[in-house]
Amino acid sequence: MSRPMVLTAALVGAETTREQTPYLPITAEEIAEDAAKCREAGAAMVHIHVRTAEGKPSQDAELFRAAIRAIRKRTDVLVQVSTGGAVGMDVNERCGGLTLTGADKPDMATLTTGTVNFGEEVFWNPRPLVRDIAKRIKSIGLKPELECFDVGMIDEARYLAKEGLVDLPAHFDFVLGVPGTLQARPEVLDFMIASLPEGSSWTVAGVGRQQLPFVEEAAKRGGNARVGLEDNIYLSKGVLAKGNYELVAEAAKRARAAGRELATPEQARQLLRLG
Repeated sequence: MSRPMVLTAALVGAETTREQTPYLPITAEEIAEDAAKCREAGAAMVHIHVRTAEGKPSQDAELFRAAIRAIRKRTDVLVQVSTGGAVGMDVNERCGGLTLTGADKPDMATLTTGTVNFGEEVFWNPRPLVRDIAKRIKSIGLKPELECFDVGMIDEARYLAKEGLVDLPAHFDFVLGVPGTLQARPEVLDFMIASLPEGSSWTVAGVGRQQLPFVEEAAKRGGNARVGLEDNIYLSKGVLAKGNYELVAEAAKRARAAGRELATPEQARQLLRLG
């Protein structure tokens, strides 16, 4: 039997807007409602950014607190916070979600390990900044999801491990298809898998029209997948997903068709070594 597949729903992001899709959740209640539906559809974890009431990207700790509390009132889904934030944010702003403690503490946090072109902008992650965020994640007892837009970012994770900032084996997220970075092709995914530190787990997040096809690619290779409105707003060509839960439901259908069962949040906690 293959191991259960962890489906992560990336609910909000920093780039998607209400002008692009009216179904983007923005308030804490909207995020929580969609998260609960995603859990019912098969997601074990949600990856969250937060927004102001006007829909502007934010990493404010109180907005994260409100979203996490609302999610946990409704469902047992794991909550992963972004430390990427939006292009142009400084490190303290990006790490707002890492200041939460006690019952509001997230289950996991992302850590991007390098700088890349990001469409027409630059997602700035120089080594000192990456080390800073890695130290913050480790200091509060969280495990990072190492977010890699290129293969060199996997090697950078090894350097972080040598410095004691990341524990190996780790969990990686391959984000494929952002303009300016590695594109979503099966041979690219195979190369990234082959480059992983021994024993590490992985998720793939295909961007745009490659999102759902790469659920199938991950399923066939024994990996995990991320879907959601952060990376893709369409259920099929020209058809908007009416919420993240529709993308999760379609991902779950494709995973099961490939012979994979879906992980529960508790199984995901074990598979991702979250303690």
